[in-house]
Amino acid sequence: MIQSVDRAARVLFALQGERRLGIAELATRLELAPSTVHGIVRTLAAHYLVVQDPGSGRYQLGPAVLRLGNVYLDTLELRSRAMSWSEELARRTGMAVRTGVLAGEDMVIIHHEPRPDGSRQMPETGIVIPAHASALGKAQLAFLPAETERVLASAHRSMTGETITDAAELRKELGAVARTALAEEKDEAVLGESSVAAPIFGASGTAIGAIAVVLPTTDWPVGEPVRDALREAARNVSRELGAIRWPAQST
Repeated sequence: MIQSVDRAARVLFALQGERRLGIAELATRLELAPSTVHGIVRTLAAHYLVVQDPGSGRYQLGPAVLRLGNVYLDTLELRSRAMSWSEELARRTGMAVRTGVLAGEDMVIIHHEPRPDGSRQMPETGIVIPAHASALGKAQLAFLPAETERVLASAHRSMTGETITDAAELRKELGAVARTALAEEKDEAVLGESSVAAPIFGASGTAIGAIAVVLPTTDWPVGEPVRDALREAARNVSRELGAIRWPAQST
């Protein structure tokens, strides 16, 4: 691992989590000398990966991060394959649909299909949800044992009073997901919001993401027709990505 690159990445991830931080705060957070952090931040700022807020003097992520993110989304085959099936799933269920991929301990939403009721909804592409607190994360992790152990070792963040943080309980739940290929979460990430997710597999048979329907908790539980539609969408996306079978065996 190249130390300078690792430190620069840690600065970016710290800013992602806290939005705006000063040099001293970054240095404390990363356990680095302020002079070292200052040099890293100046280099990142030269490439517009971070910018300084004129009012507070603190730093935040810059516009180049968005440009890189858009390029990633545009070249991601999973997203392009999932878009049409997400639209169909939203139409059939009347619910919002998210597609996400595992990134470290989190799920990153790579596509968001809003509810087809014409209501005003915030775009969610790019948001991050802890994997252990989301149906999306559980659906993918259930078929990635090695990643599961890493995530469970750090699954301490409690997003709401309903978030499951006990490793044994999470492992038991993931075992059930591996048998049914459907994962659930009720109020675990956001109070008042629940979801059901199914894994998406690539040509190698590896779980490369997940797709979920999202609904108000007041409408919970989800009926079998919605679950069947979700399974069908996940199966169709996986097939277009070259998967031989759905669900594949955990690897």
